[in-house]
Amino acid sequence: MVDTDCEQLLTLHIKNMVCPRCIKVVRDELQTIGLTVKEVVLGRAIVHRTEGVSWEDIRQVLGNNGFDLIQDDESKLVEQTKLVIINLLYQENPEQITSTISQYLAHVLNRDYTYISATFKASEKIPLSRYVILQKVERAKELLEYNERNVSEIAGLLGYKSVQHFSAQFKEITGICPLRYRNQQLYQRQPICAIQNLKETLSELK
Repeated sequence: MVDTDCEQLLTLHIKNMVCPRCIKVVRDELQTIGLTVKEVVLGRAIVHRTEGVSWEDIRQVLGNNGFDLIQDDESKLVEQTKLVIINLLYQENPEQITSTISQYLAHVLNRDYTYISATFKASEKIPLSRYVILQKVERAKELLEYNERNVSEIAGLLGYKSVQHFSAQFKEITGICPLRYRNQQLYQRQPICAIQNLKETLSELK
């Protein structure tokens, strides 16, 4: 949960931070309970140890905003894995994502992919490969809603080698093809921090 150093700094490992807004919320909320915040990045905050502020105070203020403290090394690895995947899918460099995500995760996290995958599945009850697909589909929904790229460009941006493969995965998750999702404005997105083993049926649209 917490790392310390000789300067009496605390490193808080925090679950469910997935966007720049999360950084601001965590910083503001930690300051409201009297902590001096040195740094906040996705998944982590560094604060000065402050007398009178308990771990329960920290946990409560984070929990009130949908975050939580991470207590063990395996949970840290799972959260880091999520952040790496999300950051990869939201960058504007499709060349990076065309390499296999398994190789990318192993390189960035400096862990064997088999261990990363097994740890993720044990914690989240969903295969890591499935989680990646779900995140790709949510990113695709966002790009379709922006209406700035065609389907082929979106497929390439997300690392798909063909539009057909992209469309097939999108329809398997949502029940409809990407063009129908865009043209009929059937916008139904999930918060990226809450994506789990979900399958949107959209049965009324079939």
